[in-house]
Amino acid sequence: MSAFPPRDPNEMPHVACIGLSALDYIWTVPRLADEGKMRADSFATKGGGMAATAAVAVARLGGHARFLGRAGADPEGRFMRDALEAERVDVSAFRLFEDGRSSISSVWVDRTGERRIVNFRGSGLPSDAGWLPLADIGRCGAVLSDPRWPEGTEAAFAAARAAGIPTVLDADMADADIFERLLPLTDHAIFSEPALHAFAGPEDPLARVAAHGCRVTAVTRGGQGVDWIEAGERHHADAFPVAAIDTTGAGDVFHGAYAFAIAARADSREAMSFAAAAAALKCTRPDGRSGIPNLQDTIQLWRSRL
Repeated sequence: MSAFPPRDPNEMPHVACIGLSALDYIWTVPRLADEGKMRADSFATKGGGMAATAAVAVARLGGHARFLGRAGADPEGRFMRDALEAERVDVSAFRLFEDGRSSISSVWVDRTGERRIVNFRGSGLPSDAGWLPLADIGRCGAVLSDPRWPEGTEAAFAAARAAGIPTVLDADMADADIFERLLPLTDHAIFSEPALHAFAGPEDPLARVAAHGCRVTAVTRGGQGVDWIEAGERHHADAFPVAAIDTTGAGDVFHGAYAFAIAARADSREAMSFAAAAAALKCTRPDGRSGIPNLQDTIQLWRSRL
């Protein structure tokens, strides 16, 4: 019998998540118009960002999550830090800079669950990562990062590699030179489909990424599931069919659940399918965090296919 998922609360995995925290201003609209005005059905303010939302997913699943990142010492930064702390995420390495402005996003979601996002990445946030508590990395079961703070990711991934800790890259859209820096330090590279083709082109892009030395190279395809290469072999895991009402944050939850599973010593097939179940459940509730499932609900959906 597999040791995953963990059954003992004292054996829940530790995951460090490094990168972007953003504040999401979310409008729900009847449809996404190409031009003109739209009237919203509802409005909400929620914490967001790839690595930060992944950290919340780890915590909801019962893991020990720590977020390492930067924001401004402004109302948005304080809101985000408080929101993460309320989710039992360790924010001791979430640093707010007095001269910085936090990242914010405007999110429009229609009644089918499709969305559009406009993001301001923030400003005045130093790139230097020398203040990160890298000595703590060795106590983690996995380190996850997005590409939004490459200096921080590079430092954390190098420390993880030295300690033998697996690294997971949430490979969303970024400049090619950032991926060239980070992929050699990445064990599990999981791309969104647009980011994969933008970086590696249309012809066998997974194989091109795998050539950077990643142990697992994957691409998430929404309702079409996830494909990956491991040890030269190609694999696929189906998505779980659900009545989706909002896909915001689904990719972040997938990555957080995947890192949780890897930290708990799941194999890649278990981790991919488990993460797909968590991401599917997230889509059944609005915004990027309200629908993040707990461990029991995720296991129930995941095992419905086993």
